[in-house]
Amino acid sequence: MAIKEIPTEECYMPGSAACPGCPATMALRIVFKAIGKKMMMIVPACCTAVIESMHPNTSFNIPTMNIAFEAAAAGASGVEAGLRKQGKDDITVVAWAGDGGTYDIGIQALSGALERNTNFIYICYNNQIYSNTGIQRSGATPYAAWTTTTVGGKTEYRKEMGEIIQAHHIPYAAQACISYPEDLYKKIRKAKQMKGPKYIEIMAPCPPGWRFGMERTVEMGTLSVETGAWALYEFENDEIKFNGISKLLLEEKIKPKPIEDWIKLQGRFRHLFIPKKDVKKLQEIQDHTNQIWERYRKCYL
Repeated sequence: MAIKEIPTEECYMPGSAACPGCPATMALRIVFKAIGKKMMMIVPACCTAVIESMHPNTSFNIPTMNIAFEAAAAGASGVEAGLRKQGKDDITVVAWAGDGGTYDIGIQALSGALERNTNFIYICYNNQIYSNTGIQRSGATPYAAWTTTTVGGKTEYRKEMGEIIQAHHIPYAAQACISYPEDLYKKIRKAKQMKGPKYIEIMAPCPPGWRFGMERTVEMGTLSVETGAWALYEFENDEIKFNGISKLLLEEKIKPKPIEDWIKLQGRFRHLFIPKKDVKKLQEIQDHTNQIWERYRKCYL
């Protein structure tokens, strides 16, 4: 599809409280366009709870329920059950949470909702930190990244949430990125048309949290895919299909850019370059990325 085929109607309105260059707002616009106004969105504590703007105003032209940090999937399950009881089967229920509310605090409610076969779309916009509460480490934070709770760099690798979701054997799961709006739009549209639980995770580079200029948000998302730090794929009925550049990387038709090309533009990794380049740690990160892709090839080719 072409970008011009995406609907022009906006449900994301002026007046939000988002940071300049915010990736969540880019993703929200595409999600709203893909689903339309017949949706109900459940938002836990996260950046989006602020982006909505301050009561009594809102920048979302759709019904939205704010709920506790750990309860996005549980709240969505209740909303879906209530709509089903009323015979309203034309409204798409969407849980929209950050990586903190998905990988960590909300994983128990999410796993339960998937197990119960809840008919909803769960969307995680992954900025790899608890950005709204002060840039703390989450299970999605990459190895060696600075946060306010890992001032010397995180000592663990990020959790492979996509593989955890796949273990639930749900009808549809996907990874997307704000830098590829057509890909994201198509995945949301596909999820909307399916019954049962659907999970979509969106790479969302955060300017203040990752420490880069607000004008580079799209570039940082593109580099995350081109270096292999993030993969675009769809998992449908227990079969996985990689998309776009990620498919070419998987099949080794193109070579990934060095992971350093992505890392060096982020201030959260500044300590790997100043006062001198930490070659050993950078190589560890590259080796780990390579290992992930070798596992992909072993499992999916």
